[in-house]
Amino acid sequence: MDSANIRIVLVNTTHPGNIGGAARAMKNMGLSRLILVAPRKFPHEEADWRAAGAGDVLEQAVVVDSLAEAIADCQLVIGTSARGRRIPWPVLDPRRCAVEVQASVSRNEQVAMVFGREDRGLTNEELQACNLHLHIPSHEDYPSLNLAMAVQVVSYELRMLALDGQLPEAATDEWDAPFSSVENMERFYRHLEETLVLIDFLDPAAPRQLMARLRRLYGRLRLDEMELNILRGILTETQRAAAAAAAGKQDRNTS
Repeated sequence: MDSANIRIVLVNTTHPGNIGGAARAMKNMGLSRLILVAPRKFPHEEADWRAAGAGDVLEQAVVVDSLAEAIADCQLVIGTSARGRRIPWPVLDPRRCAVEVQASVSRNEQVAMVFGREDRGLTNEELQACNLHLHIPSHEDYPSLNLAMAVQVVSYELRMLALDGQLPEAATDEWDAPFSSVENMERFYRHLEETLVLIDFLDPAAPRQLMARLRRLYGRLRLDEMELNILRGILTETQRAAAAAAAGKQDRNTS
């Protein structure tokens, strides 16, 4: 997906910090084209501060007077909307919206993702200038998202689609030590049981399935040889400390 064909458009942003936060969210996800429609305060030091390492996105940002100017050369315009409107319009969540964006970009079309004001979003007239509406399905108890957070959510979905097929389908199997063999694990369990008996944590007369549960625990973790050696080292030192404590107690009793 060619991110150069995707622009993030912020309309009448009130707080300059949100502009900086949006710029940072964009750069995190590989986007760089930021269009600002009549921002209240820009440039501004708070925008610079919130952008952190995304100052280049702010420096390249284009400021225009109207939404019409920001989207004039676009073939696909998607407006974010937090609520239903009087006239029904095609509405997508960010993930399905990303699919539409990818299809449009693959045809070398220009795409605009439009975000409205912090307090009231986009007007009906502005939304009617959009081909699709995007709604982030936040929880009904608190549906209000910060502007920069909304940009982050949408940018993330675009990034994930751009990386389709490049990410591992499962956890990586690269490891710095081989996993322990069954034989070595059995040695560990015997060592563990001896230690637990020695420190009176396990009563052989009433084991209460303790070792079975510990086997289930360690079996679920799949220890590697290095981890196993560490644990056995701990058990050895525990046995030495317990033996020393017992010997010291015996000396005190006989003195």
